[in-house]
Amino acid sequence: MRVLIVGRSPSVLLEAVDILRGRGYRADATNQFDDVLTDYDAADLDILVFGGMVPVDTKQFLREEVAKANPAVTFVQGLAGMPGLIAAQVDGVAAAEAVAADASAGTSVVYDSPRRSVLVTLVAAAHVTVEAWWGTSFQPPEPRSAHAVVFDERLLPGEHAIAMPDDVPSVASFAAVRIDGSVHVFTVGEMPTAITRLAPASSSDQRLPPVAAVNTHS
Repeated sequence: MRVLIVGRSPSVLLEAVDILRGRGYRADATNQFDDVLTDYDAADLDILVFGGMVPVDTKQFLREEVAKANPAVTFVQGLAGMPGLIAAQVDGVAAAEAVAADASAGTSVVYDSPRRSVLVTLVAAAHVTVEAWWGTSFQPPEPRSAHAVVFDERLLPGEHAIAMPDDVPSVASFAAVRIDGSVHVFTVGEMPTAITRLAPASSSDQRLPPVAAVNTHS
């Protein structure tokens, strides 16, 4: 599948591209917002991911223009500037048919916030992996994050509760649950308001510091 990530942080963009290419995607990334439509073929895209620091008006314009050229494209709003999380969101879109098949068969995955646990119901034995990501530094333009595999075992049919360890904080944290071929992504702890408020309201909003240019081509 052809994936384009439009975001801001150079290190996050490049690492996310490396992860996705390692998984077989034709992935690219750019933080040159004004050049997206000239540098990339919108008709050739399967998935377009937007980072949280893309200006609102820029995001809306690109959505409209790309959709005109390619009505089949899937737009994804990135949950946070964490490369592995971005890749997991892309995996979730790519595995949409497997997720739908799971649901129709009776398999379910939900995150229970009060219990800080992933609740998995299986109708057949399956290998289940739970990964978590959380922010460790939010200093723009290069946010930092940590990652851990919380659970990685084969489970029998039935209901299972997989608790998030104490290392995973209750803010700026996320999880992905993989059940054989399906991928489910959840927010464990919301991003701090102080961070979400940094998102530029428009393309003329220059509150964030400049960044090195990223414009990859697979």
